[in-house]
Amino acid sequence: MSPIRMGRARVATVSAAELGTRTTELSMALVSGADELDPSGVEVARRVVDRAVERSGIAGDHTVVALAGATGSGKSSLFNALVGADVATIGARRPTTSRPTAGLWGDADASELLEWLGVASRHVVESSAGAGDRPVQVAGSLDGLVLLDLPDFDSRELEHRREAERVLELVDVFVWVTDPQKYADARLHDEFVSLLSHHDAVTLGVLNQADRLTAEGVKVLTQDLTKLLVADGVADAKVLATSALTGQGIPELKQRLANAVAGHAASRQRLKADVVGAATKLRPGVADSEADVGRVPREALDTSLARAAGVPIVLDAVARDYRREAFAHTGWLFARWTKGFASDPLRRLRLDRTGGRPPIPVEIDGADVRAVLGRSSIPAPTVSTASAVDLATRSFVRDASEGLPVRWAQAVEDAVDGGDGALSDSLDRAVIGTSLRARRPVWWFVVNILQWVLGLVALAGLIWYAVLWGFALLQLPRPETPAVGILPLPLVMLVVGVLIGVGLGILSRWWARVGARHRRTVVGKRLTESVAAVADEHILIPVDEVLLRHRETREHLEAAAG
Repeated sequence: MSPIRMGRARVATVSAAELGTRTTELSMALVSGADELDPSGVEVARRVVDRAVERSGIAGDHTVVALAGATGSGKSSLFNALVGADVATIGARRPTTSRPTAGLWGDADASELLEWLGVASRHVVESSAGAGDRPVQVAGSLDGLVLLDLPDFDSRELEHRREAERVLELVDVFVWVTDPQKYADARLHDEFVSLLSHHDAVTLGVLNQADRLTAEGVKVLTQDLTKLLVADGVADAKVLATSALTGQGIPELKQRLANAVAGHAASRQRLKADVVGAATKLRPGVADSEADVGRVPREALDTSLARAAGVPIVLDAVARDYRREAFAHTGWLFARWTKGFASDPLRRLRLDRTGGRPPIPVEIDGADVRAVLGRSSIPAPTVSTASAVDLATRSFVRDASEGLPVRWAQAVEDAVDGGDGALSDSLDRAVIGTSLRARRPVWWFVVNILQWVLGLVALAGLIWYAVLWGFALLQLPRPETPAVGILPLPLVMLVVGVLIGVGLGILSRWWARVGARHRRTVVGKRLTESVAAVADEHILIPVDEVLLRHRETREHLEAAAG
């Protein structure tokens, strides 16, 4: 391998499609989970997405390389040596570069890119320009290179430092220029190199002013600087020793820049590294998995909500109503009038016994719901019942958010809609809207016919006796009365009608208790489904939406980070 090509920069190929996909995934992660992720990481990620979109929309294939360094490192001299002209002002002790200066190679228009970078000072480099008066030959082409001379990052002028930091967020390749006195400067390594170390494929260290050292000294300091860069997190760190005065290392540095320009992949590599870094920083903000709401135990929640909705009270009323209606249809015919003394248990609770009200043709909420639909007279839940609901809800939320980071767990808890009486109103409306009756049993119809027959038979026997009594009272000849054995037929009719009717009524009353238990079970299932629907609306669905956003956020972050 020729000396000029040693240490060729290894820039991974990143396609525009891959960069676009990763950027989109990071953007989608911010859409789904920005409120629950670390705010500082979210702010960085948003800047990264904006920067990637803006840079990808700029026409032309340019590679932006920044020479960054401390005051006195010879950065501007090195810049002049690379462009082959005295473009940058040189200052040995005081920082003289206040605004970035750009050197442009090639004929492609870079105006849009430079405007985006905020660089006004620019110099077009002649194709034959090199160190001194001698052209420097490189394998490949520098066309498309935009070389920036940045303000000193340790400048006493705060504006200079901020300008250097701003531009460093936008460039594609970092060239850290230092000198034998400041190559171990803490500010360089702690505040810049280490923070941008995830761009190791487009990072290069330069030990400038090598003419001030012996050959052995250059070797020792180069190795030492390499170790420092590796400690900063720059994998496979490479350091070149240069001298703007003698031209030492300038050809090798130009070759490095030509290698970075080749393929025009450095910009996409930098943007990809930013996207990956932002996604990786946000990734600890989501868990590796989330609960399936459908598998979280909910028995205690449904039970407590049913009690709060007054379902046991309603079911008792349903059973009593069934027995009351059964008596009205199957009881002894001459005892049914006593039904009027027993109050209607469902009407007392103001429950719609016909199975619900017609839908309201307007959208209403809040207090208007109670004004239009009304409320039942089910007793309000006791303190212990309300506490049981709160405890069951918290337990469900805790199980559903198990393993989630704190922000996501809080989002799950906040998603539960139980404030301002909304849950209580929904439970009451669910009970009101549930049909509490069913089709009348067939045996009611059969027994009712029998009771009417028996009642009429008994009444006929009684009337017959009244007629016979009237004949006797008027001393009229009494007609012959048929007999059943030794018993007169009217007596048989009266006794049979009364005894069998009363017995059938007693039997029907016992059977009505069995039917009431069945009706209670059927209506109980309906009310359970209605209460479960309220739990779904106010608790399960909101919780599931948060968990869905959590899963989407994790998947988008993993896709963005690769």
